[in-house]
Amino acid sequence: MGKQRVLSGVQPTGNLHLGNYLGAIRNWVEIQSQYENYFCVVDLHAITAPHTPATLAQDTYTIAALYLACGIDLQHSTIFIQSHVSAHAELTWLLNCITPLNWLEDMIQFKEKAVRQGENVNVGLLDYPVLMAADILLYDADKVPVGEDQKQHLELTRDIAARVNHQFGKEKAPVLKLPEPLIRKEGARVMSLTDGTKKMSKSDPSELSRINLLDPPDAIVKKIKKCKTDPMRGLVFDDPERPECHNLLTLYQLLSGKTKEEVAAECQEMGWGQFKPLLTETTIEALKPIQEQYKEIMGDRTHLESVLREGREKASVIANTTLNRVKTAFGYSLPL
Repeated sequence: MGKQRVLSGVQPTGNLHLGNYLGAIRNWVEIQSQYENYFCVVDLHAITAPHTPATLAQDTYTIAALYLACGIDLQHSTIFIQSHVSAHAELTWLLNCITPLNWLEDMIQFKEKAVRQGENVNVGLLDYPVLMAADILLYDADKVPVGEDQKQHLELTRDIAARVNHQFGKEKAPVLKLPEPLIRKEGARVMSLTDGTKKMSKSDPSELSRINLLDPPDAIVKKIKKCKTDPMRGLVFDDPERPECHNLLTLYQLLSGKTKEEVAAECQEMGWGQFKPLLTETTIEALKPIQEQYKEIMGDRTHLESVLREGREKASVIANTTLNRVKTAFGYSLPL
């Protein structure tokens, strides 16, 4: 038996922030030797909201470089760009034609984003989960690292795969593999610096709401200095009346490498004036090696392009095998 396969990806919309890193990428790095990993930059997903064509390609390379800078190891993992493998778009269309519309209309993220985007709601925003399902199912993924907010999308992926298997598969020969979630309990949901009840997000209009992985020290100082706190002295975890306190302590715990118990004991008598400089220094030091490695990678564009080219070739072999299996099950004749 070989290693189980993992598939995950991040959109190239804006810079990666601490939520992306602590909630996803760092977990990938820690467990990557246990699995066969495929990590893609999901640039097709990036255009479901208004985007800047002039920067899309550059942002895509930035995310790929950050994967490497954060510690994704090519001995265990394959990095590629979603749009470079056309099977993603083709399988999405096939899955669209067997996915009930009401399944998509019931998705929580669609409802929330549709409200934010107002009249600028496109079909892609509604169809986003089917493309995500195609991303996962193309690689026969056993596990998918997801945050709590993405669990519904993975459940939909499983429902779509089960529907394909029921309609077009055989009892002992399913067409598609049903993936399982791989959820990091600790730090899986990093919250905004301006509102401890909301997830840290690239789509938040305020830059003060997040710390980006490439933020220089002066920006980190400013953001933590201005982040929302409360008037109480003594810092504690898990108080529902103090969401910002819990979030900032969690950030410190994850970035410092200390246990929850150690942080609770260290900070129980602190005020914000003492804690914020501590969090600032810890954050700057934690991001320093990532930023240095990123600059080195981006300084050798030829090597980065070769990594992505090899990734595309390796991913395409698996994706096209799955796509052809689905097309055959649907009744299509394959090219001679």
